[in-house]
Amino acid sequence: MLLIVCPHCGPRDQTEFSHGGEAGRVRPANPEVLGDAEWTDYLFMRTNPKGVHKERWCHSAGCRKWFVTGRDTRSHGWVK
Repeated sequence: MLLIVCPHCGPRDQTEFSHGGEAGRVRPANPEVLGDAEWTDYLFMRTNPKGVHKERWCHSAGCRKWFVTGRDTRSHGWVK
């Protein structure tokens, strides 16, 4: 069981949260001009770093607010 620290509600069980994916991804300005490979890359390809990784989370069973937090992929520890 993981404890995720919601900035609004404090530490809660991971079952209360929804993962929103990698933080900081920017939608292409003109997606209609992208080819299939570029669009597929934007939709599905993610970085897989070893170390601290920024992620979006929603406290879906609590305050329902989105926030960005850091997680160390080596230890699953949370980093501010």
